[in-house]
Order: sequence, then structure tokens, then C-alpha cells
Amino acid sequence: LSKYETEGMIVTVTMYEPVSYQTDSTPNILADGTRIRVHKASEYRFIAVSRNLLKRHGGWLDYGDFVLLKGTNHKDGVYQVRDTMNPKWVNVVDILESKDVRPYKFTNAHIFKLPWVDTERG
Repeated sequence: LSKYETEGMIVTVTMYEPVSYQTDSTPNILADGTRIRVHKASEYRFIAVSRNLLKRHGGWLDYGDFVLLKGTNHKDGVYQVRDTMNPKWVNVVDILESKDVRPYKFTNAHIFKLPWVDTERG
């Protein structure tokens, strides 16, 4: 697993909106308990990752980790892991977006874990 932390891995990157038909009955509460303002979703720079990427399911990422996404054109940059995707997805990252953002998909993107610590979470 440490290989992925230093070398990253290839993932598919898509987007999701904080609406009940794409999340659950509480779209303003992410999997790690973070509460968001749904109309400002794109401003947070939060992502959901497929379960296979989370440590609790054998992966190498945890809630609160900062990652760098590359290969997503205008969406490249630093994001924080705060949510989890439906179990049917594997090696996929969903960027949290506001309702007015046009859907996108990048099939050959790279994700790298950054050695940063979230001081608000410990």
C-alpha cells in the first residue's frame, strides 16, 4: 500500500451533487460526518472515493487525507477525502460539485496522497 502513497494510482474521476438521488436522504452530511452547505458544494474541494481505496476496506486512503488529482484538465488540484461511494464502484473518485456544474468524466487520471495533516481533525 505504501507504493500507492508515493507513486499514486490511475483512477476514473467523475462528479456528484449533494442531492438525495445521488447520495442518501441527508445530502448535506458526508460519510465522515462533515456537514456542508449544498449550494456551496464546489467551494469545499471534497471528494468521495470508492470503498476499495479506503483503509477500512483494505485501501490506502482515510477520511481527512489530502490528495492531488492530475489528468483532469480544469479539475486538477488538491482535494480532501470526506465521503464514500456506493460499493459497486472500484478505483473511482467523485468530486463534490454544486448543482449548476456540467457533468464530466476523466478515465485516466492519477491520484496521489499528500503528506499533509488536517490540523482541525487531529
